[in-house]
Amino acid sequence: MTSTSVQSPSVAPAVSDVLQLSGPRPARPNALSTSLSFGWRALLKIKHVPEQLFDVTMFPIMFTLMFTYLFGGALAGSTEAYVQFLIPGILVQTVVMITMYTGLTLNKDIEKGVFDRFRSLPIWRPAPLVGALFGDVVRYTIASVIVMVLGLILGFRPQGGVVGVVASIALLLLFSFSMSWVWTMFAMLMRTEQAVMGVSMFILFPLTFASNIFVDPSTMPSWLQAFVNVNPISKLVTAIRGLMAGTVELGDLAIVLGWCAGFILIFGPITMRLYNRKS
Repeated sequence: MTSTSVQSPSVAPAVSDVLQLSGPRPARPNALSTSLSFGWRALLKIKHVPEQLFDVTMFPIMFTLMFTYLFGGALAGSTEAYVQFLIPGILVQTVVMITMYTGLTLNKDIEKGVFDRFRSLPIWRPAPLVGALFGDVVRYTIASVIVMVLGLILGFRPQGGVVGVVASIALLLLFSFSMSWVWTMFAMLMRTEQAVMGVSMFILFPLTFASNIFVDPSTMPSWLQAFVNVNPISKLVTAIRGLMAGTVELGDLAIVLGWCAGFILIFGPITMRLYNRKS
């Protein structure tokens, strides 16, 4: 009687063994790389839904042409004269107005449950929010370029040259990035994107129209001048007009940078607290 040897079946290696054999664990991504990844995600969403660029392409053109030809002759005697005053202001209005779409986009992601997954990832906690804001900075840049190109076509000639224009756009992007933290806070507080839009418009309309964007505040009633003179949008417009004219005062820049720091230091922590507690 011959005995047959029974070979034990081969056992598949454990998953942990495979991972150990494949090499060392990759380093945890840092805050900047993670935020840039989420910024790229925001840009990819625009690629798949190009209609999202409508507000940064059509709105700047519409606002610039409408205010130039509706009010130019009445306020400055001619559109050519008015455009020298208007373009820095309309540049600010255009970009600041579209910052509210940051809150709308984030609120939509939250309602879909996407951010529940983000919170479970081993990444820097604010990365999804900061990355979304980075992606929006690209949209703000596109809108700024469109306004400036259209302004040059209409006859705007900045005395500060290219340096003044680039510095103005950089300051505007910094201010818009900082102010966007206000809308991210509302995205966490409101239950629908329609509510976020309503609150954002309620805040933005007085800030942009009760300012020095369209007319000199000296023509306004004294009670309105008091508000216009402390309005952060007016401070930003004054600084940008100075940069583009080559006559900017350091005090104006310091005030705008102070507003930027205030937006981030106040609304950033509030947003993160709401984000961490969001269910």
